[in-house]
Amino acid sequence: ITADGAIRQPLTEAEVERLLTRLRRARVEAVAVSLLFSFVNPVHERLLEERLAELGVPLSLSFRILPEYREYERTSTLAINAYLAPRMARYLGRLEERVAAGGERVGRLWVMQSSGGTISAQTAAREPVRTILSGPAGGVVAAVEVARRAGIEDLLTFDMGGTSTDVAVCRGGASTTNESQIAGVPVAIPVLDIHTVGAGGGSIAWVDGGGALRVGPQSAGAEPGPACYGRGQQPTVTDANVVLGRFAGRGLLGGAVSLDAERARRALTDLAREMARLAGRRITPEEAALGVVRVANANMERALRLVSVERGHDPRAFTLVSFGGAGGLHAAALAESLRIPRVLIPIDPGAFSALGLLLAEVRRDYSRTVMQTALGWKGRPFDEQRRLDDMVAEMRPSCGARVSAMFILAITFRRTAMAGQ
Repeated sequence: ITADGAIRQPLTEAEVERLLTRLRRARVEAVAVSLLFSFVNPVHERLLEERLAELGVPLSLSFRILPEYREYERTSTLAINAYLAPRMARYLGRLEERVAAGGERVGRLWVMQSSGGTISAQTAAREPVRTILSGPAGGVVAAVEVARRAGIEDLLTFDMGGTSTDVAVCRGGASTTNESQIAGVPVAIPVLDIHTVGAGGGSIAWVDGGGALRVGPQSAGAEPGPACYGRGQQPTVTDANVVLGRFAGRGLLGGAVSLDAERARRALTDLAREMARLAGRRITPEEAALGVVRVANANMERALRLVSVERGHDPRAFTLVSFGGAGGLHAAALAESLRIPRVLIPIDPGAFSALGLLLAEVRRDYSRTVMQTALGWKGRPFDEQRRLDDMVAEMRPSCGARVSAMFILAITFRRTAMAGQ
């Protein structure tokens, strides 16, 4: 397929058969298909979709998920989708069965997207790449709504969970981007503009070869979890807060989960010994715990600076909205460091992402790259309105098949200037 959509060399049946044979021998679990210029003419991808369906595995086709130019970003997005598809399809399939068993009183199953809206479980199973930041996105949606009800328009969101911290700047609402990355890999679908760092309540504290105290990105996770949960042994940020007395002897979940303060202290004592050995002086568990908290705060402060100061925003003009299971323990110190005048901590901050899911609206994003010169559109003299009308007319059937009459279809046009085009 050439840049103008012409077929230079047809895809033959023999080539498709050879491909099917190789995939069957490899016992693949999923397939991603991203062909050059398929966003102009998807005929070859459509043929592959029809034949590869014989494999009985999830298929990710670029002309369906991301019909846009920029081959690397398109292909990396498809690869991530194919990687997630088998597990997500199984999980959502089981969940849908349980929901259906509940009858009409339970309702339908919706899944949060990274863009801040919800999609059906069937769509999420086919296109799981759209859900990779669904948890943080839910938190931002809830933060914007709670702040709005409090009369606050400009906010910095601070979501500190067990393994990471997610931050975002919202001026009058959440903003989205098509240029995000996950573990250094581009994801070109719409996502809320959220920045993530590996600093959470379960982040493990350790001493590197040079004697510096580090926190994360490794995490104790849910299993075994922080030492104070009774199973883990490595010191974490949560253990440091326990040793510093910041839980005041109380447990979690209204006292339903007790914290093992002695186990947390032993973990911090081991860390203090390692720090003392390299520092050449005695260090108490409390000093080690304070160091862990300060390092974690420094990591999270850098994240907040990145989305605010480094983008031209003055933190002093914002309210810090803190949520997540561990956010309230660190929000005041971060606000002081960044000179943020006000901190808003909502009720039940640990369930904030779930609240965002309930508040989110149903949303489907459609995009398309159109190759044209600046001289005309389909042979006609250049006419901006006619051009947009033609594009909408061509996209509407595929959108309308998925968006019911109760929803309004909104289309955003992004123009990219390219040399010679």
